[in-house]
Amino acid sequence: MKFSGKMLPYLLKMMMKKTDTVLYPSVEAHVRSRFRGSLKFDSEKCIGCKLCVRVCPSNAIEIIKVEDKLFKAVVRLDKCIFCGQCVDTCPKDALKNTKDFELARPDRASLTVEI
Repeated sequence: MKFSGKMLPYLLKMMMKKTDTVLYPSVEAHVRSRFRGSLKFDSEKCIGCKLCVRVCPSNAIEIIKVEDKLFKAVVRLDKCIFCGQCVDTCPKDALKNTKDFELARPDRASLTVEI
């Protein structure tokens, strides 16, 4: 394999240039203010209308009645596409997007979260 003489100046130039990528685990990631991460559910605000369930395009949300005027949400993070439609349609703001983006799990069953 021949080494082209034309490539040497380019390689030297690139070796001195700062990288464009971020070293994520060692450098903290910058998350924008409107980032849509994992969902947060406030059971005290929920009225059980299930509008969030109806508008979810991936059927990732389930609202379960625990007792009178108390509900819990079961969110399947493996199905969720983080579109934010459930957050936008909730009339009582019971659902919020967090900035949590580190959602990787070793098994799929642990991605079903009761909140």
